Amino acid sequence: MRHEYRPPQRRSRLTRRGRLALFLGTLLALGAAVLIPILRGGDVPETPRRLLIPEGWRAPQVYAAVDRALKLAPGSTKAAVATAGLELPAEAKGNPEGYLFPATYPVTSKSTPATLLAHMVRTANQKLATRAVADGGKAHGMTPYQTATLASIIEAEAQGRADMGKVARVVHNRLAKSMPLQMDSTINYALNRSTVDTKLSDTRIDSPFNTYERQGLPPTPIDSPGLEAMAAAVAPTPGDWLFFVTVKPGDTRFSATYEEHRKHVAEFNKHRAAHAGPRAG
Repeated sequence: MRHEYRPPQRRSRLTRRGRLALFLGTLLALGAAVLIPILRGGDVPETPRRLLIPEGWRAPQVYAAVDRALKLAPGSTKAAVATAGLELPAEAKGNPEGYLFPATYPVTSKSTPATLLAHMVRTANQKLATRAVADGGKAHGMTPYQTATLASIIEAEAQGRADMGKVARVVHNRLAKSMPLQMDSTINYALNRSTVDTKLSDTRIDSPFNTYERQGLPPTPIDSPGLEAMAAAVAPTPGDWLFFVTVKPGDTRFSATYEEHRKHVAEFNKHRAAHAGPRAG
């Protein structure tokens, strides 16, 4: 078999510039392989945690919940109030009580006490500025801050949403008659407690929140009222009631006369002697 002669082929050699280009190209390819998963990982949005603020919580309870949610030392959120720049009315004098609106708020790694408190206050301002609440408050001659204050009493005193309108009517009727509100919830706020056992000595404490001795609304809200309480504050149920007492769970009695109210209170005391828990207002 005859073999055709072929001259030996010379291997092509890269120039110095060519070797450098190949080296850089390899590095770029490897770098892209490393960078792509990093960029993809950074593009994944953070899933927020949820912070629930229930209706009726007082400011210290909200502060403590924010501290826990952000894993901060107790007292951190309270200390942040002074420098948070919260959008509060002048009447509040820097106190956010009543404006830490109850809702569920997102918490991320970027959240701070100031950002969370500001979100709550903005939400409260938005709810107080809705047409129904704002126009209703004006019709009763109340500022948004007074509406929040009245709503906070309703939130504390009403056993449920069904009674909010009637509790609001009792407050309005008492204010119209220049009667002290005589609300146990304001005494509890002054004494930093929650109880149904208000003693005669409690009603004599020297406090601007003692609505047994002082007429009118207390100087600040006493908790964080929800939208239902705000709506009841500006649109109370029609009626001539001046008194109410929750005889037992689900049974709140409203009265127009003191004589009728005394009968209901007697039933409340009788029921309380046998069962703990009902609340009088």
